[in-house]
Amino acid sequence: MPLFLIERTFAEELEANAESVGRILEINREVGVHWLFSFLSADKRKTYCLYEAPSTEALREAARRIGLPVDVIIEVSELNPRKILESERSGAT
Repeated sequence: MPLFLIERTFAEELEANAESVGRILEINREVGVHWLFSFLSADKRKTYCLYEAPSTEALREAARRIGLPVDVIIEVSELNPRKILESERSGAT
């Protein structure tokens, strides 16, 4: 499934709790997207979230239903230095 990075800007500091995260996961499941993880800016007003999703439209629908902002959605691929090194080491033996 494709990977997407979403940038969001919040008017106020973001505070997550188990109830809000549970609601987000439930709506994401209904729409067919999977939230992998997020980074929160130091001022707690911006997030960068990594998702697996079938399309940008599915991500926008989930965000709309949850009431989350969406500034930018970028389709990405993984570039993991550890995996690259492991692959080269295993190929060299």
